[in-house]
Amino acid sequence: MRNQIIDNESNQTYLQEGLSKTFMSNVFSYMTIALLISGLAAYTFGNIESLEHMLRNESGTTFFGWFVMLAPIGLVILLGAKVNKFSYATVLGLFILFALLIGMSLSSIFIIYTDSSIVTTFLVTAGTFGIMAGLGYTTSTDLTQFGSILKMALIGLIIAIVGNMLMGSSTMDYIISGLGVLIFTGLTAYDTQKLKNIGAQININSEAGKKSSIMGALSLYLDFLNLFLFLLRFMGGRD
Repeated sequence: MRNQIIDNESNQTYLQEGLSKTFMSNVFSYMTIALLISGLAAYTFGNIESLEHMLRNESGTTFFGWFVMLAPIGLVILLGAKVNKFSYATVLGLFILFALLIGMSLSSIFIIYTDSSIVTTFLVTAGTFGIMAGLGYTTSTDLTQFGSILKMALIGLIIAIVGNMLMGSSTMDYIISGLGVLIFTGLTAYDTQKLKNIGAQININSEAGKKSSIMGALSLYLDFLNLFLFLLRFMGGRD
């Protein structure tokens, strides 16, 4: 009887690990697709003058440019609030639209920074992200409390960013960038572990499971994006 209980527990653990791996594979697949869409949109709108003028002109940011910058915030809020009511196809469509708009809004980096420094920063970001995601997936340490601290630090970071918009301190900007790198490096590990645990408890083939994969991809996409942007402030060579 005891051996049977142990075997059942082992089979359950093995099953959960399999579900987690499949779920995380789906999450990273969606995230990769989103990054490719964003990267292509950013490069296209940053290097084709007619498209660039749709976002920015001699007078500054156009109305469409402001829409492109602000709409992703609304999409994240909408997805967070209505994901359970939306169909899988709707959630996927909004996710793709989000990635497209983010890419369009990021097109300015190809105007500000050199292409080589953008590529280098992206590779460093990918390496850092991969290491921390791997750590979050494999560690046996519960990162819940660590994640709570990081979330509070993120709130403080947002306040500091808003405050520095008024002060315009270059020194403070570098400090904020350094803190941003540390916070989103840590959040990558925390979010990966959280998603791994979700994957072990959900039917990945169900409508809810598919939508959870997309929302997980959105979470890691935002970690990657913010880590990239904060690193770019340090590593980006200006034209």
